[in-house]
Amino acid sequence: MKKDDFFKGIYDDFFGIGKIEKENEKLRNDIKHLKGIDIQDIENNIPSIEISQEKREEQDTPKIDKDKFMEDIFKKIDDLYIQDESKNTLKKIIEYIRKYNEKIEKQFISFNMTIYADNKETFESILRILNDAVNFFGYLPKGDIGIISCYDIQNADDIAKIYTSDNNVIAFNKFDGLNAKDINDKNKILHKLEENLSENENKYLTCFYAKNKDELNDIFLSYEKLKNEFAEFNINGRIPDVQEAYNEILDILKQNSTVTEDIQIKLLDYISNTLPKTESNYPDYRDSLIQKISFNKQVPEYEQDKSIEEIFEELDSLVGLEKVKKMLRELVDLINLKEKSKDMLKIKSINLHMVFLGNPGTGKTTVARIVSKILYNLKYIKQDKLLEVTSKDLVAEYVGQTSIKTANVIQKALGGVLFIDEAYSLASGKGQGNSFNEEAVATLIQGMENNRDNLVVIFAGYTNEMQDFLNLNSGIVSRIGYTVEFEDYTVDELWQIFNQMMTKAGFIVSKEAEEKVKKIIEENKGTKNFGNARFVRNVYEKSIIKHASNTKDKKSKKALITIKAEDISTENL
Repeated sequence: MKKDDFFKGIYDDFFGIGKIEKENEKLRNDIKHLKGIDIQDIENNIPSIEISQEKREEQDTPKIDKDKFMEDIFKKIDDLYIQDESKNTLKKIIEYIRKYNEKIEKQFISFNMTIYADNKETFESILRILNDAVNFFGYLPKGDIGIISCYDIQNADDIAKIYTSDNNVIAFNKFDGLNAKDINDKNKILHKLEENLSENENKYLTCFYAKNKDELNDIFLSYEKLKNEFAEFNINGRIPDVQEAYNEILDILKQNSTVTEDIQIKLLDYISNTLPKTESNYPDYRDSLIQKISFNKQVPEYEQDKSIEEIFEELDSLVGLEKVKKMLRELVDLINLKEKSKDMLKIKSINLHMVFLGNPGTGKTTVARIVSKILYNLKYIKQDKLLEVTSKDLVAEYVGQTSIKTANVIQKALGGVLFIDEAYSLASGKGQGNSFNEEAVATLIQGMENNRDNLVVIFAGYTNEMQDFLNLNSGIVSRIGYTVEFEDYTVDELWQIFNQMMTKAGFIVSKEAEEKVKKIIEENKGTKNFGNARFVRNVYEKSIIKHASNTKDKKSKKALITIKAEDISTENL
């Protein structure tokens, strides 16, 4: 049975039972005022009232229990850390199961579904809720929950065993275990699964659990018939507010040990400063924090937000990049002016999407991280978050999957900065029918437009190659607010970078070693694809290794911390 979009509108009469009962009660009250009419006869002719007193008593007796069950299970749903849309979908499923039990709904629906959730705890809670409902209302034969790792499925016979178990809710996960199998074995398993879904529709509720659609692409693309047996249930997680999280975490800590007043105060401060910025799902955040406090008997330290002055101190400590530093200061001045002027000045909304042009090792990624800090400090983004990706994170291998993959990346980056390195790769194959890359770019453009107030995108790459990318789709250029050029470092600047690395590690570089490093930089600077700061880091790392070998028999502190000319290595650069 094809179930695309069957969660949309099929249960529009959400609380229909209560509505019917109220209408029936009104009819009964009206009837009591009539004279000379047999009330029982009229009641028996009301279409939505049960046809006999005996049947009515049979169904009314457990009604209080049913109402209590619905109240309790709806509370469990409301307590889940998921968004209201996801809660309502789950409630509609439970309500339909009740209506089927009370014969208000006539059609049996299997409710087989793919559940996409960002954490296992939420997924397992949903399975327990579904299991409680199908057991209580007799929607399926009574049973338990079985969570099946695809790594444990060896062949098609294992599927048959699963569907003769005492479970009535069966959930499959870890699909890499299935994708790793021989293609023939995999298809036999999927074929057997499809057979069992059809044969046991009114005995089992089957779920696929994955963190996102990418995990199931290989399954559904290799056996598309199976996809039609499942409805999609996207669970959108919700992060609780600070007080909500504090109360829950404190309660759990108190159950396990005594919590001092000092821990309680520091806990609230920690949650207030870290929860709004967390990139993990809340259950993982909660469990990790509880584990750290329980083990260390103290609240962990957290990185304090930097002021705009501190952020620019970090920027100014970088060697070179004078044009970039000037552009960022001007951008901050403009943002501040717009904020201070409010409606006095007609300054249009600032387009913060950027293109970073420059050769490798010129500081593009480092500056992108600082841009993220600046925009977060100025409250232009909600999180101090930079998601770094390349074209392989956006482009899929199969038709129709690239837009999904790219949309998932955009979703993860919302609230922060999406940094797409080597973006020119998306222009490869231009004019050769490479529709996958074009699909990724079109999805990015749509994401930039739809999330103008919740996402900043930075495209980065080599200057020459990036021109092809910018010409790929006119929509890109029109959405770019700033183009920033990162110039190659001079020999002196690269020496400064090298010396900073050595000084930070505690070394002193001799004059002879300095001259050798500068000579190596001069000899390599004009070569193709010269790595700038990356090149210098390679020299630094190889020189440290060579120095360690050269000083293995020495004990003098001065000898151990001094980098000499013979330590400078360019081996295998």
